Amino acid sequence: MITDRLPRHATKIVATLGPASNTPELLEQMILNKVSVVRLNFSHGTAQDHIDRAAMVREAARKTGREVAIMADLQGPKIRVGKFAQGKVWLEPGAKFVLDASRTEPGDTDAVGLDYKDLPRDVRPGDKLLLNDGLIVLTVDAVRGEAVHTTVKLGGELSNNKGINKQGGGLTAPALTAKDMEDIKTAMSFQADYVAVSFPKNATDMEMARQLCNVAAAEFGHKPGLIAKIERAEAIPKLEEILRASDGIMVARGDLAVEVGNAAVPALQKKMIRMARDMDKVVITATQMMESMITNPVPTRAEVSDVANAVLDGTDAVMLSAETASGRYPLETVQEMSRICEAAESAEDKMLDADFSGKTYSRIDQSIAMGALFTAHHLGAKAIVALTESGSTPLWMSRHRAHIPMYALTSRLATQRRMALYRNVRPLLMDSESDRDTALEQAEAHLKKRGIVQTGDVYAITCGEPMGAPGGTNMLKICRAS
Repeated sequence: MITDRLPRHATKIVATLGPASNTPELLEQMILNKVSVVRLNFSHGTAQDHIDRAAMVREAARKTGREVAIMADLQGPKIRVGKFAQGKVWLEPGAKFVLDASRTEPGDTDAVGLDYKDLPRDVRPGDKLLLNDGLIVLTVDAVRGEAVHTTVKLGGELSNNKGINKQGGGLTAPALTAKDMEDIKTAMSFQADYVAVSFPKNATDMEMARQLCNVAAAEFGHKPGLIAKIERAEAIPKLEEILRASDGIMVARGDLAVEVGNAAVPALQKKMIRMARDMDKVVITATQMMESMITNPVPTRAEVSDVANAVLDGTDAVMLSAETASGRYPLETVQEMSRICEAAESAEDKMLDADFSGKTYSRIDQSIAMGALFTAHHLGAKAIVALTESGSTPLWMSRHRAHIPMYALTSRLATQRRMALYRNVRPLLMDSESDRDTALEQAEAHLKKRGIVQTGDVYAITCGEPMGAPGGTNMLKICRAS
């Protein structure tokens, strides 16, 4: 018997590939330890590096008998200072410091050049600039030509190419740069399942990204999912329109915290997760989730609580960045995160009926999905099975805390990979079959073969008739395994 090797916990884990995890053997172990999405960070490496890593992910998935999604994370605009003659400087509180867009020579304790040339036009006296994730704070005194004159409010070490944020937002850098446009072509050459767009301010940024992705992927017959990284203050009031233009969002807490303040982020995180789920979109919670494990073999208690709270809020996935890309303990970090997810889910409220109170569904396929959840919950079914082409029915069901394993069986590899990000959905590939009765028999055989159901177990199954039409789910059947 082929046993079900997929996660016991519903929340998915996104892991970033990098020097610490860039071997087939380690990647396979990470996948077996419940990594469902692999992130390729386009801020680092060449196009060929990403192509090679994507091939390694696909091969590791094949060897482990699992399918994982690949997420290409675009760099976005480089809102950074330039380089220093000595690689870094120490800024004393009260000192004067100039950010000069016209400067070409290396920086010193008095001034530094800018990668972001539009900064002088984006700021005015009194603005606060936060550098290096907020560890350095500068107050703008004056703007003279291409030079921004500041006073150091919070000093410390400032090194080459550190990021710049403006408190409260307001930087005009476009979400998509020329580099991003080339990186989209690279990502589509290996059919990345998701593309994460950095620093979008509104729906237009996401619509442009989708158009570029669809054009680049047209020759492969592919359409990736679009993830909006919410990391600008301007994105918060436009959150609903950004969600409508995207397939999901990432709660990118690093840059967002610098712009809106650390204290505002926890409530915003809860709001974003709730809104994404209400709008049938996926949501990833990211940034410093297990930060201490970059150098330590165990997480802090605060990190454990952070991950658990995101799980309890209903996030689809929790993400690891430097922890798996460059940390000392990439596999151990994945294992710890997996244990936290499982423990948090075991404590979740298992009430489902309230989700349906006062709600109506006008679409047949969505009504079938909700009916499957309700019926399976009350019958104590072992599993809910969705035969799906587009993945829409499993997505809708995954928006509710059913606490019943959901298995999505599809004949489309791209759909299987995309569903790897959906909370509590375990995507499996099955042969295409146009006859309904044969397909249902094949689905049960598939589940029994993997040890998901045994003879006598009750399970719910949804499908569409005629078979193979995306968005055509119109049947719910309650089965007892023979």
